[in-house]
Amino acid sequence: MATDAPVIFGYDGSAAAQRAVRDAAPLLGWQAALVVTVWEAGRLFEPATMPLIGLEMPPTVLDLRTAMEVDAELYEAAKRTAQHGAHLARECGFADASGLAIADDESVADTLMRVARERRSPGIVVGAHGHRKLSELLLGSTSDTLVHKADRPVVVVRAQSKEDRSQVG
Repeated sequence: MATDAPVIFGYDGSAAAQRAVRDAAPLLGWQAALVVTVWEAGRLFEPATMPLIGLEMPPTVLDLRTAMEVDAELYEAAKRTAQHGAHLARECGFADASGLAIADDESVADTLMRVARERRSPGIVVGAHGHRKLSELLLGSTSDTLVHKADRPVVVVRAQSKEDRSQVG
């Protein structure tokens, strides 16, 4: 039975994310989909807000206009990515799919969990890039964090091939 609450898709445009949408459609296509692209706003402003005490490098000169323009371009790119994911979801059989770009200073996993709670989502779907060796060294990959901390079901779709793991949509 479908609910009004959408399944949340973490979507970065990569082949793994595209595969997650395609593979989830036969299982969840009767459900609404919300394709979420998370981007970090204000990345270029960070050097200006870093404490300089104890650092041996000179303060960074920040061109605010350029930083704001780059931030706006990153936001537009995130919106296009989310819309691409929503279009793909509709092509794959989701009757109702929309895209959402979210600027957030949390981790991608934390942001996806927050959106899922706010939207009362029945679950979260993400693609895994399949960098096994790297993910063992780095703590906090998005899929690993979601699997261990989300308060609802999480579906992780692994990349199928080396090409899937390295290709970006």
